[in-house]
Order: sequence, then C-alpha cells, then structure tokens
Amino acid sequence: MALGEALRSWNYEAFEAGRISEAHTVFDREEPSVALLDIDLPDGSGLDLLSDIKEKFPDTIVVMVTGNETVENTIAALRGGAHDFIGKPIRLEELRVTLRNALETRQLRREVKQARQSKSEFGFANIIGESAAITRAIELARRVAESDVMAILLQGETGTGKDLFARALHYASERRDAPYLAINCAALPANLIESELFGYEKGAFTDAKARKEGLLEQAHGGTIFLDEIGELELGLQAKLLRVLEESKFRRVGGLRDIHFDARIVAASNRDLKRESEAGAFRLDLYYRLSVIQIDIPPLRERGDDVLLLAQYYIDRANPKRRGKQLKGLSKETTQIFKNYTWTGNVRELRNVIERASILEDGEWITTTLLPLDLLQSAGKGAPGAKNFASFTLPAEGIALQTVEAELAKQAIERTSGNLTRAAQLLHISRDQLRYKLKKSGDYKENLSE
Repeated sequence: MALGEALRSWNYEAFEAGRISEAHTVFDREEPSVALLDIDLPDGSGLDLLSDIKEKFPDTIVVMVTGNETVENTIAALRGGAHDFIGKPIRLEELRVTLRNALETRQLRREVKQARQSKSEFGFANIIGESAAITRAIELARRVAESDVMAILLQGETGTGKDLFARALHYASERRDAPYLAINCAALPANLIESELFGYEKGAFTDAKARKEGLLEQAHGGTIFLDEIGELELGLQAKLLRVLEESKFRRVGGLRDIHFDARIVAASNRDLKRESEAGAFRLDLYYRLSVIQIDIPPLRERGDDVLLLAQYYIDRANPKRRGKQLKGLSKETTQIFKNYTWTGNVRELRNVIERASILEDGEWITTTLLPLDLLQSAGKGAPGAKNFASFTLPAEGIALQTVEAELAKQAIERTSGNLTRAAQLLHISRDQLRYKLKKSGDYKENLSE
C-alpha cells in the first residue's frame, strides 16, 4: 500500500489492517503510538473502533481519515477521543506534519503523566516515619524546598534515605516541572564525572566526536543530586565551587561561559566538616553547601519507626507473593526489630523484609527465617534469640539427650509443627531433627514437612 510505504520511508514502523477485526489483532499485538483510522470500514464504522481503542489503549493518539467530513462525524469523533482529522485524498506533506504533531502530543502527555506520578511517589508524604527525629528532618526539608536556596547538603549514614529526601526537595519546590538529574560521585572516575557534569566540546579529547551537554545544562531550572559528594577529587570540588558562586561554567574544552540555573542537592555519608578539617574536602565548598544542612537520623534513633517501615515493606511485598498474604511481624520478631541496631538503616530493613517475604510460608514473619547476624546482634535480652553463654549446667548435672529433646520440642512448638523451619532454628537438617524426635518419643505423624 502506497501510504504504508510512505510511512516507512519516514522511518515509522507501520502496521496495516483492512478490517475492524484485523485492527483489533494489530492493536493487541503492537499497541501502536498513533493510529490512522478511516471512518468507513468494510465491516463497520471507524467511530465504533475509535471507542474501543480509547477504552483499551488510552495513550494511543488517533487521527481520523475521511472523505466525508460532516459536522456529525466530526463531533462524534472528537467526543470519542480523536486527536485530529485528515481528509481524502491524503496529501503526504499534510500527513507528515499531522503525525509529527500527534507524536509530540503523545510525548507531552506521557511527560505530564510521569511528572504527576513522580510528585505523588516522591513527595515528603511518602517518607515513612512518625518519630521526633525524622519529623524534624522532614519539616526542615519542607521549608527549604519552598525557598530559593541554590545549595543543600544532606548528611546521614548509608541507607537512611538521602535520595528520597533529595527527590522530595525537588518535587516540593517551584522547580518541580523542570528536570531532576542524579549522579553518584563514587561510581565514576574523576574524568567521567567532569564530562557528565560539565559536558564537552567536539574535539576536547580523543573520543569527543561531537558536542555533549552535561548535567548542569540538562538540569536547567531543575535540580541536580550529587550523591556521595565527598568522593569528588579536590580539583572538581574547586570547579563546583565556582559554579555555585558565579552561576556559570564551561564545558570541557570550551572557551565560553554558560549560565547555570539549577539547585544542587549534595549528599554524603561522611562527616564533611571533619573531612574538611583533615584536608580531604574543601572547607570553602563545605561552607558553601552547608548553609542549609539537613541531618537524616539513623534508623536506630527513630524508635518505633522501624515497625512502621517494616509494615510498609510487607504491604509492598504482598502483591508479589503467591498464596497466603503476610500480615506483619510476629511478637518475637517485633521485639528483635526494636532491639537491633540496623547498621544498614532503612535499606537493610527493606532487604530483610524482602528476604522474609520470599521464604516465609505463613502469615507472620517469624524469627525462623531472619538472617543469623540479625538474631545474634539483637539476641541479648530479646525473646527468640537465645544467649547460650548464659546457660548454667545444674549442680546435679543433666542428660544431654534431655536438653536436646527439650530444645527440639520448643522448636516444633514455635514453628507450629513445621519440621523444616524447626530444623532451621536448631541449625540441623530435617532428617536429624526427625531422628531426635523419634528417639525422645515426641515424633508425631501430623507434623508438616
């Protein structure tokens, strides 16, 4: 078909359907970005197909094609969600412009939709916690987000959620509709970080075959998140300081100053003031960044927030599970979570919950499948994690077989008769546990495997 050939010559991937039934097949298989839809089809009206398309594929832009552009057809098509009309015979240049406009409209709609989702997903309301420590940090960040301050420093241990705060600062600000770009300063060598931030001119170095815009240009009007800024080498720190003080920069190999307008949110898990005093970080850059400093508290200082976060991650894990839904933490696990120091903070907690949600068969996360280091670290004074160094042999002595039988019995009771999980608690195989239970006379046929 001549129209299909024209579309392919313009580098579009074109699929053709001559009937409504064929069109349904094409849509189900390909989900096209734009549809050229004739009103008069051999097996029905294109207006009816338009209704089906907009119901099943709302992001598809539909352009109606007709040789009889009546008022009734126009109104019906526009009410049905058509983007535009094009008449017969089709003029290729008009079609080319119409398709370009349709694709631009689709892209704009997707960007708006994505921006709305980002605002709801990354707002301060999605930072989970009710403790005084996290509430203070959130309140300060809210106030800063609404200001015109150009540089903000986030300090906190690894896993405390500095990236969440950075995004929330952006989407709560007047810059929310401009780009949010992030770079991990610890993940790239210094020369690549410089190229990523400042961009480069053609011929600036061997592989610079064309000019490239850096993040400072791409984020114009928005926010740049510099994660682990303490890893920047001193030379790059000096260039970044110039950007903050003069609001301009040059591309690598460039001779022209480029105006800079983006907020910089920097983050570090190290004490940058101490680093500065030791000469490992520029003191002048530290003071330029720390005019507004937000300290994000570690999880161990946030009290019962650990339980709120645990439940949040449990609820997120449930849709991925098959079978029973997790309700929450058992009483023993709750106590262990509250006693544990969480050196990896929220990230460590999330990983523990994800692991348990995969392995746990019941409705509650029990101590059975918690990582051993968590049980050992949180075991002091916590139910469910025995401190065997405190066990004292009775003066009259005791049969080792009796101790083993009692521990096996307790493991069975704790796991509601599940041999596999009970064996894991005792750090032995299921067959070994079954043997010990039979030997002590406590084995029952109704125990689950």
